[in-house]
Amino acid sequence: MLRNGKAFSQVADSHLNYDNPLIGRYASKAMAERWGPLRKFRTWRRLWLALAESQAELGLLADDRKTPRIQPAQLQELREHLDDIHFERADFYEKKLRHDVMAHIHALGEVAPRGREIVHLGATSCFVTDNTDLLLMRESLDDILGKLASLIDSLAKFAATWKSEPSLGFTHFQPAQLTTVGKRATLWCYDLILDLHDLEHRRENLKFRGAKGTTGTQASFLALFHGDHAKVRELDRLVSKKMGFDRTLAVTGQTYTRKLDSQILDALSGLGQSLHKWGNDLRLLAHRQEIDEPFEADQVGSSAMAYKRNPMRAERLCSLSRFLMNLPAMSAQTVATQWFERTLDDSAIRRLYIPQAFLAADACLKLALNVANGLVVNRAVIARNVQEQLPYMATENLMMAAVAKGQDRQEVHEAVRKHSHVVTAGLKDNSMTSAELITRLKGEALFSGVDFAGEMAPIRYVGRSPEQVEEFLAAEVEPIREKYCKLLGQKGEVSI
Repeated sequence: MLRNGKAFSQVADSHLNYDNPLIGRYASKAMAERWGPLRKFRTWRRLWLALAESQAELGLLADDRKTPRIQPAQLQELREHLDDIHFERADFYEKKLRHDVMAHIHALGEVAPRGREIVHLGATSCFVTDNTDLLLMRESLDDILGKLASLIDSLAKFAATWKSEPSLGFTHFQPAQLTTVGKRATLWCYDLILDLHDLEHRRENLKFRGAKGTTGTQASFLALFHGDHAKVRELDRLVSKKMGFDRTLAVTGQTYTRKLDSQILDALSGLGQSLHKWGNDLRLLAHRQEIDEPFEADQVGSSAMAYKRNPMRAERLCSLSRFLMNLPAMSAQTVATQWFERTLDDSAIRRLYIPQAFLAADACLKLALNVANGLVVNRAVIARNVQEQLPYMATENLMMAAVAKGQDRQEVHEAVRKHSHVVTAGLKDNSMTSAELITRLKGEALFSGVDFAGEMAPIRYVGRSPEQVEEFLAAEVEPIREKYCKLLGQKGEVSI
């Protein structure tokens, strides 16, 4: 809980430690507040009100089966005091009762004494705790999806801008064929699109726990409604509708299946994997000085080495992504170790890994947006690196051109092999540059009449990279832009 805005119970009550750097430095204020104590307990009270309103609407009667069990004045009092939360009193009751839900029932009853008699009728603690988590996860997924769509849009713009800029492609981090700066960006972007679809699936299929009772049998509600099964089914539907869900889980135990948590954390972990891969690529490109992340005029790269320009944003992105990627292991263990209808060893750990998963994902996306909207492409460096490797990459085309003019392929191949090995040795002892290979081949009669200038144009070696970028944007990105048009253009501020 919070006392005057300060956390004093990290695990049992508040879900979060507000000194946590995920909140204080990296995650957005909106995400932090969503998973904070105030929002949590306000949601509990709204669930209690929705339950009481639904019971009243369904004509819940007292034991005499004539008198309405819930009076309008009681409901009105609850409505008037929904946000009148006295955390000190809730803390007092929790220390006394050792039960967080009961503590808040008592705290609510103090400010709404007439309404206390109708709070939590037929419900178990998981009515408020589980349904609240589902509500907050759904909202958080909406937030994450909007930021992710904006990131995809930013990377897609980057890809379009640099779709035809030749760049070295790598396999095994060794120079391979050429690609383009934009084509490589589509690889980053496509991973994120797959994450978006996975998260959308989890969001669209997230159902409410609803009013299922103590072990999921709805026995308590059936007793309240004097055996009327139709009203119990309708109660489940009404409560869920009031809280913004049009579907409820078909069956539950005391809790909703923890499989839902695991599936959502797996999807968030997938986002972390993609962002980590991108961050690693950016760090490698920064080492090659081909692409830089944003760097402010007064930014310090090192306290000792003043000349340094470290890729700290990409490094932080990898660091937080690694944290996010490793949370699902705990969730998986929770799913596997639930006993029958429920055991309580899931409670404390879920209060840590569920909020932190969303906070970490939010923080990662903030960093990613900041980087994507400020990437610096060093064209001269990229071109120089291409030129260093191009003579070797061009040899296959030069061979084919010589053969096309009537030369024997094996003789041409041997000439290329011989000269390339000599030049490679010269590169290693710094006596030659790669350009010497072309000079040597030009001197061979086997290559007379070959258009060396034409064959040495880097754009000849990028394949369909520009066209692939255009096709990718049209097929994969444009539908996302259309769907999330109102959420695009988000920026990520880095506070430190």
